[in-house]
Amino acid sequence: MTADSADAGFGTAQVRRARFAVAAVFTVHGAVTGSFATRVPWIQDHAGISAGQLGLALAFPAIGASLAMPLAGAISHRFGAKTALRGLLALWTLALVLPALAPNLLTLCAALFVYGASAGMSDVAMNALGVEVENRLDKSIMSGLHGMWSVGALIGSAAGTVAAHLGTDARLHHTLAALVLTALGLIACRGVLDLRSEPDEEPPPRFTLPPKSALIIGAVGFCAVFAEGASLDWSAVYLRDIMDTSAGLAAASTTAFALTMAIARIAGDKVVDRFGAVRTVRVGGVLATVGGLLVVTSPDAVLAMCGFGLLGLGVAVVVPLAFAAAGRSGPNPSQAIAGVATITYTSGLIAPSAIGSLAEATSLVVSFGLVTVLAFGLVLGAGVLRAGDRRAVPASDAGAPDAGPRSPAATEPRP
Repeated sequence: MTADSADAGFGTAQVRRARFAVAAVFTVHGAVTGSFATRVPWIQDHAGISAGQLGLALAFPAIGASLAMPLAGAISHRFGAKTALRGLLALWTLALVLPALAPNLLTLCAALFVYGASAGMSDVAMNALGVEVENRLDKSIMSGLHGMWSVGALIGSAAGTVAAHLGTDARLHHTLAALVLTALGLIACRGVLDLRSEPDEEPPPRFTLPPKSALIIGAVGFCAVFAEGASLDWSAVYLRDIMDTSAGLAAASTTAFALTMAIARIAGDKVVDRFGAVRTVRVGGVLATVGGLLVVTSPDAVLAMCGFGLLGLGVAVVVPLAFAAAGRSGPNPSQAIAGVATITYTSGLIAPSAIGSLAEATSLVVSFGLVTVLAFGLVLGAGVLRAGDRRAVPASDAGAPDAGPRSPAATEPRP
């Protein structure tokens, strides 16, 4: 269906179905990440590489994603958003097989580069469609969509844990998982909105610097993802080394943090619809700051765990709202979303190593002092997300359910 077809227009029921379809896409996308993460030790042993070499290899997914994400807008423009998402999501689910097949460091780096590139492009495509559905429903859904991604990651990691416990070869595990997830992804994509560009519309550039608006919005996302990545990767180590807790209690803190994030994202849309994006992020920043202060000042392990919980609760909805704001910040949503995604991917890449380097030079307490400062940055920077605030955008401008289909790369500027 083209933008100028005679039957152009999506009914309310169709848009609502599209919401569930996009949610399923987010779940599939997250399940791939969860499936991969649980088998990293097997992949390391199979490739015969050291811990340092593994750290090098694990930088390549972010490198591939950062370089490839700007292509998503051009692909959506040429093939239409629905076809583009179908192809990019299938590429991502099938790429799950590649790392387990790598016999050495060089091939593993190449496999992870392709894995990350396909992850990034499908990420941009599904977020652009999520923003479009949110516009047409005129209510916040992006937090819930990212919550479903977290649910998918938990499902994928649970299945991977079972496979690892049974001693299943990761090549077999990931092949079966890839086939199942590809089938589920293709089914989910059938329900998304079929958005196409106008025939005379200029295609977006394949590679370009993100717009200034994306850089400013991305800075807020950077603070949130840095706190998220630091807490996920270092909370257990912090409790073990600083609080002298047992390994089991330390590991439980990481699980609790991930669950807090998922629950907060699923429930976040109702909060955003009631209080608005800016106020929600500002309050979240206060909660995250208080959590960070609890972590670095508390002598008690339970209070420190509560601090990590508050950090997760405070930053949970920031990235979904950053994507929503980017999607309404200018005439090229896909380009803006790609810019924000690149910045947040970079933050997730550097956060664990930055925390480790600072801890080695000083201490983990100082490292989480930095996390606390960045969390306070959410309080100061929340106002830049006003473009994604449902309460600040008139319904007539937000995209009515019966508006004609529009390409995510051709949405009108939002106030």
